[in-house]
Amino acid sequence: MPVSLLPLLLVTDHSFSLFALRNAYLDRTVSVDGVIAEALRRAADEKYPSVWIRLLTPDEIEPYVAALRAQDPRRLPLYGIPFGIKDNIDLAGIPTTVGCPEFAYTPAESATVVERLIAAGAVPIGKTNLDQFATGLVGVRSPYGIPRSVFNGEYVSGGSSSGSGVAVASGMVTFALGTDTAGSGRVPAAFNHITGYKPTKGWFSAKGVFPACHSLDCATIFAGTCAEASQIAQSVWGIDPLDSFSREPVSETRPIKTLGVPAAEGLTFFGDAAAESLYSESLEALAAQGFELVEFDYIPFRNAALLLYAGPWVAERRHALGDFLKTHPEAVHPAVRTIIARGDEVTGIDVFDGIYRLQDFIAQTVRVFRKIDAFVLPTTGTTYRVADVLADPITLNSNLGYYTNFVNLLDLAAVAVPAGFRENGKGLPFGITFIGPAGSDAQLLALGDRFHRLRTTSIGVTGRDLTSEPALSEPDSEIQLAVVGAHLGGQPLNHQLTSRNARFVRSTHTSPHYRLYNLPNTTPPKPGLVRVSDPVVNSAGIAVEIWSLNTAAFGSFVAEVPPPMTIGTIQLEDDTWVKGFLCEPLALEGADDITSAGGWKAFQEGR
Repeated sequence: MPVSLLPLLLVTDHSFSLFALRNAYLDRTVSVDGVIAEALRRAADEKYPSVWIRLLTPDEIEPYVAALRAQDPRRLPLYGIPFGIKDNIDLAGIPTTVGCPEFAYTPAESATVVERLIAAGAVPIGKTNLDQFATGLVGVRSPYGIPRSVFNGEYVSGGSSSGSGVAVASGMVTFALGTDTAGSGRVPAAFNHITGYKPTKGWFSAKGVFPACHSLDCATIFAGTCAEASQIAQSVWGIDPLDSFSREPVSETRPIKTLGVPAAEGLTFFGDAAAESLYSESLEALAAQGFELVEFDYIPFRNAALLLYAGPWVAERRHALGDFLKTHPEAVHPAVRTIIARGDEVTGIDVFDGIYRLQDFIAQTVRVFRKIDAFVLPTTGTTYRVADVLADPITLNSNLGYYTNFVNLLDLAAVAVPAGFRENGKGLPFGITFIGPAGSDAQLLALGDRFHRLRTTSIGVTGRDLTSEPALSEPDSEIQLAVVGAHLGGQPLNHQLTSRNARFVRSTHTSPHYRLYNLPNTTPPKPGLVRVSDPVVNSAGIAVEIWSLNTAAFGSFVAEVPPPMTIGTIQLEDDTWVKGFLCEPLALEGADDITSAGGWKAFQEGR
């Protein structure tokens, strides 16, 4: 890999903040070659052992870097951003081990989430360590070694996404992919003082993610801040026709004002008085910000969580391994084998009993969220030394899932954020998690960002100062914008949105009262959207994407819109109105009517 010496000198002390790196690329003060070489140097740091199962070689990374050298950084929202991939997520041509060398396979294609990140400009550095078969919350169940907390090597890093959490908290990469079935995208965030974003189930494609429980699994993002996680998610969200569990991201619009807090009988900290104190301080900080704290009965949620390992869903984990557990029992970690083998004892009657019980819990959840906008829970009640977990692997692991295991079963979204340190800021970190209904992702991320800044200004052990990082605006203070052509995701001008931290909301259609034209002599090619008085016959409306910007970003964006395009107000198929792109009628001279195509992307594909 060719390396420029000047960018290397400049990037050695770089924080790898997403926004700082992006600005450095735009200013041309660093190169992709220099950043990736520095990422590989950091990834080899022996201070943090067992983070990686497989680091890519410079030759293996070169095709990704080469694809960026001729690109304009403004056109790719993640241009040159180094990231890690949990080793149960496929990267084409690189073995996926799932933490078990005897099980390893080499995929021909990357997972959809990986493909989308690379298409947005991100550069994979390697495959990170994990609890074998993504079974565990401790990070000690791997034949590839035991990653440790970046703050104290005697303590666990959290799992199963152990390596991904440490890679971000140590500053080796800007972000890393994890997965979350029982809490694996959140516990490592708490133990390493970073952000863990677990999206609404189905918002990130699971194609190419080796399943733990396929009906529950979520790919996740570990990042330094919620603003980074939100920006990265824009490139990943979206339905995948090759994943039957995938679904279109549709954002919840209700603002978060009321936070649910478990009543005393549902709270436990397993004797960790410091964690209990930090949780109380977190609640006081939120109350001081004007949030209403409402107690709720946590016991039903704890009982729902028990279905995951003490109920029939353990059979779904067993299903994922097929005959391997019988043919290679010695290759499976003893704790993992003990847990997954229980699936052989599950009957069909057990499965339906579990489904019926879960439906009862879902109904209770719906009732609770009529009175509460989101939960605020400890991410974990405590943490443990590696030696203690090795001595009692099942019980202590179960304790760490006390506040996490119910989330995917009940189809909720979650964001884990730092909440301070034990021992007056000198000890191990503590974290809390905001949990909300499906679709509340943007509100949770904004709330997480706000809270992170209330409680601490640090990020892992990176030395980054949160006060110098961009803040994430509250969704209810944003303006929604419908885009129809060159600003759509993947189109040439989409960077004008992503560079302003615009947030993708959903794909939809206009009402039938619009026609679409292919405008002549425009660079890049653009369509023109025009409202007409009568509904267009046989039209289901024009395909648009809704993006959300804060008011300052919206103002600067509108200032860049050149004629003949204008920003007006557009009627959507559900009869709501949003700001959006329209076209001056004068520009339609010589333009082709392409309304029948149904949208700009469909027109381009058909042509």
